[in-house]
Amino acid sequence: MDRFGLVFPGQGTQHPGMGQDLYRGHQSVRELFAEAGDVLGRDMVSLCFTGPQELLDLTVNTQIAILTAELAAWRAFSGRVEAKPSSWRVTVSGSTRHWHAAGAVNLRDVLSLVHRRAQFHQEAVPLGEGAMAAILGLPREEAEALCRFSDREGHAVAVSIENAPGQIVISGHTAAVSEVIAAAATREGIRAVLLPISVPCHCRLLQGAAGRFAEALRNVEFRDCNVPVIPNCDPSLLHSGERTKDLLVRQITSPVRWRETIERMAEMGVDTIVEIGPKRVLSGLIRRIDRRLRLLNVEDEASLEKTGVGIERPEWENKPMPLKMLSHPCRSRAQSDRREFS
Repeated sequence: MDRFGLVFPGQGTQHPGMGQDLYRGHQSVRELFAEAGDVLGRDMVSLCFTGPQELLDLTVNTQIAILTAELAAWRAFSGRVEAKPSSWRVTVSGSTRHWHAAGAVNLRDVLSLVHRRAQFHQEAVPLGEGAMAAILGLPREEAEALCRFSDREGHAVAVSIENAPGQIVISGHTAAVSEVIAAAATREGIRAVLLPISVPCHCRLLQGAAGRFAEALRNVEFRDCNVPVIPNCDPSLLHSGERTKDLLVRQITSPVRWRETIERMAEMGVDTIVEIGPKRVLSGLIRRIDRRLRLLNVEDEASLEKTGVGIERPEWENKPMPLKMLSHPCRSRAQSDRREFS
């Protein structure tokens, strides 16, 4: 029997039109957008459907737009499939939207918290002073060495995400990130690109934002999750009512250990992962980590139907595939994948 895991993409997948197809076809999705707009005091339909891209790329808008689109996709998915997460024994990995999907926090609280977190992020580092970049084809150890060489007071840079073998993300001051990009580009077969994210996530430059977010969490009640939730800042643990607040604060400044998160899901018996949200970038990364996993997604009506049929067909058999770690991402996908790293 399939054992499902859910993943929700983060910053970098934002684009005008996300969620629009599901909005047209599902009353529950229209209600979700309306409630999100009420809580956030924003026209979320306009922000998600028309952007423009430059507005969506500001983290204060990015985080709430992606959250709304993904919760809408989750709601459509939950209404489409008969089996509920508790009966699947789902494992969910990540942060924000996972709390709500796992039953740990109500919708209004998660919307409000993500909105405030986005504001704290945007205010922590002045626009233009921080950056993130993807380095493709370089082992993590070598990327860390380049960062250590450039890192100093007032010129911070560090590895912030390990997405997959040979795909590392760095964050820090813009000048320091640019210096590492230039150093990496001198190596044969290595490609480095700046990412369309307006703050340097998952690094020490957001320490002030982390402190403010800890204060914001004080009056929010978190219940135990009804399915296991793996924190991608420390995949050895699981979220619980007692430790969730601490983990959510840690995640702001800690590197994302995405590769280890997926490996932990596989160790826990997950054999099918459903990506909920815009694009399929996480599915591409997961495929580079473990090709044995069955991958489905929900971002529009067509993918919702395909995934629903795939889940509900008991005769579907996942053909075993050999485990293959890729040391270099596919060149043809590098450009299309560049928007999802946070």
